[in-house]
Amino acid sequence: MKTRVLGNSGIEVSEIGLGCMGMSHAYGPVSDRKEMVDLIKKSLELGCNFFDTAVVYGLENEKFIGCALSQNRSQAVIATKFGIVGQKIVDGQPVNILDSKPESIRKQVEASLKRLNTDYIDLYYQHRVDSNVEPEVVAQVMDDLICEEKIRSWGLSNPPLDYLIKAHEVCPVSALENQYSLLWREPEKEVFDLCKKLNIAFIAYSPLGNGFLTTKYSKDYNYPEGDFRNFMSRFKHDVMDVNEKVLDLVRYYASLKEVTPAQIVLAWELAQRQFIIPIPGTRKIHRLEENIASSDVVFTNKELREFNDALSQIDVDESFF
Repeated sequence: MKTRVLGNSGIEVSEIGLGCMGMSHAYGPVSDRKEMVDLIKKSLELGCNFFDTAVVYGLENEKFIGCALSQNRSQAVIATKFGIVGQKIVDGQPVNILDSKPESIRKQVEASLKRLNTDYIDLYYQHRVDSNVEPEVVAQVMDDLICEEKIRSWGLSNPPLDYLIKAHEVCPVSALENQYSLLWREPEKEVFDLCKKLNIAFIAYSPLGNGFLTTKYSKDYNYPEGDFRNFMSRFKHDVMDVNEKVLDLVRYYASLKEVTPAQIVLAWELAQRQFIIPIPGTRKIHRLEENIASSDVVFTNKELREFNDALSQIDVDESFF
């Protein structure tokens, strides 16, 4: 597995990471602990050493990682998050409860350290911006935690860019985590240029479009109870019809290079910028192996140019929620 660097932190990670959200959140029932521990251990054996979790994914999620990596902690790079301390229902919809006050952050980091069974976190994200706390205040807490060796680096997830810039001036931000895929290319407009300028890694969640880009899911697919794809705009029939042309392009290149559609999608993403690190999620070892093998799929300059030219001719529906 080739590696990439988490921005200005100097921390090396596998160029494809493992997003752990789906093990206990958003995709149906919580997974069996032993199965997920085995999967995380297998990931490390295969060369994928970058693991992404968060408190809001359920307390079990961090525990999966803590249990799996207890004997190999130094070989792994763990990213977790602070800032979302709960959820409430408003008009029938879940709404995040945010708290990034310094005293709250300190409580959150200690709780995560305990669940992760470690004495340091490699990458600590602010999961969502708390409008009641200035970016400079949050960044100063991160600087203090780095000095105390409780975290090695920090990042931001889906922040306004002016917030990121202000925070970065106080304590350098090492990673920015946003959605990015063939179905959601918004970061190409401004975010990538800023990442390059400030030497910040871009961690891409949902690189497979919540599974849509694997070509596995038809309009008649029955998702399990508790799977948020039952309600996502991305999986509504009319949106899927529009985006079928993207799948046709993926299938063509998968056939051309004799690999799977998922491998083409991840290889395309890796080829876009050297600072992009996709973190596809899975609960299945054979899918884990498939995703990790994407690191070996290489586009020539000509293939990449032709792929992107073809993609630019497709009217993609970027509906998400």
